[in-house]
Amino acid sequence: MRPRTVAASALTIASLIAGLLTTAGPAQARPLDLTCTPPSSDVITYDPPLTRDPKPTRVSARTEYGPCVSLSHPRVTSGTRTDRVSGSLSCLELLLPTSTTFRITWNTGQTSTVEASVQSSLEGATLTVVMTGTVTNGLFAGGTFLQTNVGAATDILQCELGEGTVRDIYSTVTLEIT
Repeated sequence: MRPRTVAASALTIASLIAGLLTTAGPAQARPLDLTCTPPSSDVITYDPPLTRDPKPTRVSARTEYGPCVSLSHPRVTSGTRTDRVSGSLSCLELLLPTSTTFRITWNTGQTSTVEASVQSSLEGATLTVVMTGTVTNGLFAGGTFLQTNVGAATDILQCELGEGTVRDIYSTVTLEIT
C-alpha cells in the first residue's frame, strides 16, 4: 500500500465544518443536512510507533461521531468509522496532502461512503486535519462532506525532530454534510 494512502487512512482523525455549494445563477448556501460535534472523536494507533524512518506499520483508526443531528434523517444520532491498514510509514508523512475513501456506519444501520481530500497542518502544538469531499453512496449520497479533526501535535513534532515516536493520535471531530 502506498505511504500516502496509509497516511490518509491514518489521519482519519476526524471533524467537519460547513461548506458552501454554488448553483446556476447567484451563489447560494445549501442547507446543512447533518452535523456531528464533539465529543465526537478519532483515535489512531500505530504499531509499532512511528519514527522518522519509514517502516512496516499497522494503523488502526476509529472515529466516533455523535451527538449528530440531521434534518432529513432525524433518527441518525451517531455513527462510527473503523479502518485498519498496513504499509510503510514514518511520522514525516503525516502532514502530506492525500485522498481517502471510507465508510461510516450510522446508528440506524445505514452506511455512507465518502471520498475526501485530506489536508493536515500544524500550528504550534495543534494538529488540524481537514477532510473535504462527497458522499458517493448510501445515506446522504450526493452531499458535500466536511470533517475537521483537532488534536495535540506534541508527539508528531518530537518525532519529526528525531526525539520521539508517535504511538497514537487523539482528536476531537466536527462533521457536517450539506
